[in-house]
Amino acid sequence: MGLPAGLSLFDLTGRRALVTGSSQGIGLALARGLAGAGAEIVLNGRDAVRLDGAAEALRADGFAARTLPFDVTDHAAARAAVDGFEVSVGPIDILINNAGQQHRAPLEDFPEDAFQRLLQVNVASVFNVAQACARHMIARGRGHVVNICSVQSALARPGIAPYTATKGAVANLTRGMATDWARHGLNCNGIAPGYFDTPLNAALKGDPAFGAWLAKRTPAGRWGRVEELVGAAIFLSSDAASFVNGTVVYVDGGITASL
Repeated sequence: MGLPAGLSLFDLTGRRALVTGSSQGIGLALARGLAGAGAEIVLNGRDAVRLDGAAEALRADGFAARTLPFDVTDHAAARAAVDGFEVSVGPIDILINNAGQQHRAPLEDFPEDAFQRLLQVNVASVFNVAQACARHMIARGRGHVVNICSVQSALARPGIAPYTATKGAVANLTRGMATDWARHGLNCNGIAPGYFDTPLNAALKGDPAFGAWLAKRTPAGRWGRVEELVGAAIFLSSDAASFVNGTVVYVDGGITASL
């Protein structure tokens, strides 16, 4: 028996999703969530051993998973990997641009090399992999690109000004992708997580003072769980979002809605 008509809009059976930065944290949670909706998963990262471990865990749970290790900051490598995969395996229908990096320091002392790394990992990678996938999606007249933004796409905190700049850029690049590619049948949107318990936030999660501040600042009164990002990812990757383009969905417990 098939899914009810409404739920079938969210069915990803027969689709293939590439998730960058997916050996752990948000990326792996999103990969698992899309797999649960029926998608075949392609995990990406630079550490092939960790990727293999993540793929084995997904396969042990009955999901279809492959790996595609390459450096998302290398434009030529990203294009070669995607082109090669499309030829040897098949189409990538969904791209989740999740790879990201954080560096905390006062802006007046922020290391220039750290700033450049953030630009490459957080912004250039989104351009590199999206362009590589979009070339094939455009030819097919369909495809979904979901870029992982942040509450820092709209807000700022002390000590992370360059990160905030990169995530603002990702949100606007998402709008630009929609503006250029929607006419070709692509749906390009973003998800902006609030504060989630991930390796990227390990320093904050271990700080009781920050935890107390966050509980008061967030209307939901707590940290997010990575699984709570899955619904938005499935929606934006599915036919349910067929006329949704250039939108950034904030999954943040209400932090950007409240003073």
